[in-house]
Amino acid sequence: MKISCKPFELDLKHPFSISKFTRTSTPLMLLEIRYEDILGYGEASMVPYMGESYETAQAFLKHVDLSQFSHPFNFEEIIDYLDAVAPGQPAIKAAIDIALNDINGKILNKPCYQIYGADLAEMPVTSYTIGIDTPEVIREKLKDAEQFKVIKVKLGRENDQEIIETIRSMTNVPLYVDANQGWTDRIKAIDLIYWLHQQGVVLIEQPMDKNDPDGNAWLTERSPIPLLADEAVQRLSDMDRLKGAYHGINVKLMKSCGMYEGHQMILKARSFGMKVLIGCMSETSCATLAAAALAPLCNWADLDGPWLTLNNPFTNPPFENGKYMLKDLPGLGLEGVTSGLFL
Repeated sequence: MKISCKPFELDLKHPFSISKFTRTSTPLMLLEIRYEDILGYGEASMVPYMGESYETAQAFLKHVDLSQFSHPFNFEEIIDYLDAVAPGQPAIKAAIDIALNDINGKILNKPCYQIYGADLAEMPVTSYTIGIDTPEVIREKLKDAEQFKVIKVKLGRENDQEIIETIRSMTNVPLYVDANQGWTDRIKAIDLIYWLHQQGVVLIEQPMDKNDPDGNAWLTERSPIPLLADEAVQRLSDMDRLKGAYHGINVKLMKSCGMYEGHQMILKARSFGMKVLIGCMSETSCATLAAAALAPLCNWADLDGPWLTLNNPFTNPPFENGKYMLKDLPGLGLEGVTSGLFL
């Protein structure tokens, strides 16, 4: 198998702020893997706080030799091999996994969602994310979200209530909240959670520091809203220590090294009686279509990447009534791949 890669800077429509960071673009590594005469496409979204970069991705790929693997692919064996090449670096590993899943679907002539047993009738609505900002900018962002049925709100600074009140002055759609570890006082946090419940908030991601399991568990015991681990859960090996500390998890392919392990995390969460949100980083249609293939197996979805960007190099995924409308196409179903993209 031959791997081709292309660095790509994904430009965001608006500066994107969470509790601790602000950025205007995200570095990606787009992958094309050739297996015999079939091409598969993958993507690594290397958001800065995860520690990956063009340099680390290219260095990793130089040590990867996929020639030892043939179809039918043993994805568990492949992920074990990639972990043995180097620790960490889940995004570039996810890009490889996504491309191989795309190839697998094309060989079998089946969509990835069908291979993973997802029923499209169970596709959840996906949310549109509003980063931390001034009321004026938030109102502008909401205009871009009119086709979405759920708004996801970034909180975790001193103006949390102002942000919610601004959104509620314009729309009554359900809200997801992501605090990105921004809450530090559990008493203030639980008071805010009850207020957010009154405002129509459906779920809250990572309320307190990922290294504060007691604080998060204390909130989980008292919260009227499901609390989900995000930064606190990266891969399958993190799952066992989450029981009791959260009501559910946020699975992202850029954390889980791709579709195979992401699917395993969904199954394990279900076995624990936990709920699942499938989310994304700043991503193109490639990675979000991979996640959308697993979305019907989850309670909620936050796969808005292509709609938050200015230069998605692929066709936007089919979208209607707030949901992905996946086509009966083999593999990812990625469309709009231009000739020479990886030259």
